[in-house]
Amino acid sequence: MVGFVTAGAQHRISAAERMYGGQGWAGKYQRRLFVSDVFVVALVMVGAHAARFGWDPLYRVAGPSAPAYGVVSAVIATMWVIALGATKSREPRVLGHGPQEFQRVVAAGWWTFAVVAIVGFLTQWDLSRGYLIFALPLGTLILLVYRLAWRNWIHAQRDMGRLRAQVLVVGPVRTSEQMIARLTHKPRAGYAVIGACVPEGTDPALRDLEGVPVLGAVSEAVEIAKRANAEFVLMSGTDEVSLGDARRIGWQLEDTGIGLIVAPAMVDVAGPRVLMSPVEGLPLLHVDTAQFHGAKYIAKEIYDRVSAALMLAFIAVPMLAVAAAIKLTSPGPVFFIQQRIGKDGSPFGMYKFRSMVADAERQAADVMGGELTPFYKNEDDPRITPLGRFMRRYSIDELPQLINVLKGDMSMVGPRPQVAAEVAHYGDLARRRLLVKPGMTGLWQVSGRSSLTPAESIRLDAYYAENWSIGGDAVIIMRTIAAVLGSSGAY
Repeated sequence: MVGFVTAGAQHRISAAERMYGGQGWAGKYQRRLFVSDVFVVALVMVGAHAARFGWDPLYRVAGPSAPAYGVVSAVIATMWVIALGATKSREPRVLGHGPQEFQRVVAAGWWTFAVVAIVGFLTQWDLSRGYLIFALPLGTLILLVYRLAWRNWIHAQRDMGRLRAQVLVVGPVRTSEQMIARLTHKPRAGYAVIGACVPEGTDPALRDLEGVPVLGAVSEAVEIAKRANAEFVLMSGTDEVSLGDARRIGWQLEDTGIGLIVAPAMVDVAGPRVLMSPVEGLPLLHVDTAQFHGAKYIAKEIYDRVSAALMLAFIAVPMLAVAAAIKLTSPGPVFFIQQRIGKDGSPFGMYKFRSMVADAERQAADVMGGELTPFYKNEDDPRITPLGRFMRRYSIDELPQLINVLKGDMSMVGPRPQVAAEVAHYGDLARRRLLVKPGMTGLWQVSGRSSLTPAESIRLDAYYAENWSIGGDAVIIMRTIAAVLGSSGAY
């Protein structure tokens, strides 16, 4: 029999903050989101009405028996708030991590717009297009910004150990160790592992896994979950935890208020590639093969080229000012052009504003202690100029990469572009990076940037290459703006 933790440790586990219940953080957070949603939607509808028709609430819609726009605004606002609830955009399990919350906010705006369009068609009411365009698309964008602000707040809370669900991990030692390591390393996902249960026959001397106490055996998991005040039991099973064990645990959890999470053996696969198909009571997960061509790649290419051209036109004057500042503060060229490896291993010259002294590459060996290290990063690199340090902190030095996007070498969102010395060290996982174009930003940019270890960067880039979506790219771009403004992890 495996060992148990002490009574004192058990008490500390049970006293942890809970997600659900009358005093749980989830309900309080949902209520705050609801109030925020109502405030934003009301503000947007009033603003749309005022921008289009002034402050006259009785201005009428054109058409037979049409109501006043004041009534229309109130009805649309009500439908919109209801849609935000119906799409489960405030569902606790999607708050604080992943793109689902933002996707559901966009879906709520889309369904509201669709209902308004259908009603307008059936009644022959001629609703002002300017009014609707101001209200729904702009309102959705403002809602996303508000939700992003709330997400940043919940991230700060989770970094301090708050606002997380209490989870008991159940499964074989090795699999449970890997699961605990991942959840512990990503506190912003919102899961606090309070203990583990391992199969019978495990070494009785085993007291903890990755710093988490072993509380007992798999057969005792439900009773232990109750005593430990767990809110979820996470099954991380293999052959050592049979289908019968998993089913029995599911039965025993009924009417306990404790949820069941099942972690499949397949990792780093996003939802759109997964389809569940029940066969004889067994939930089979069908995983689509990753695709690296097709309509969505054409759409991405068009978006990249058009957005790069527009952005270059918009920021041309500020970029000229940065170029002049570089020339005035440090001798040497304005641009630093470095060979990077792109899609399918093709090399290209990547443009950046020069942030180091002109002969930085010749000094590299001295700075690194005589040994060139492929993944070298140093916050205090003496080759960085004072202006260059400022540019790096806010990613200003990367703006010329828009030229690479316009040329087709890079994408707006993608894996981090690597130098040949790094690619030479690639294994099978890292080589997945080369299946898509490198990006100006990506998961690595919004998940820590230079604070990430090489292994973490590789896993995030490989995940992106196989699972990216248009909606996911939009979320990454929004998160990039927040990360750059916060200058987190950049040097």
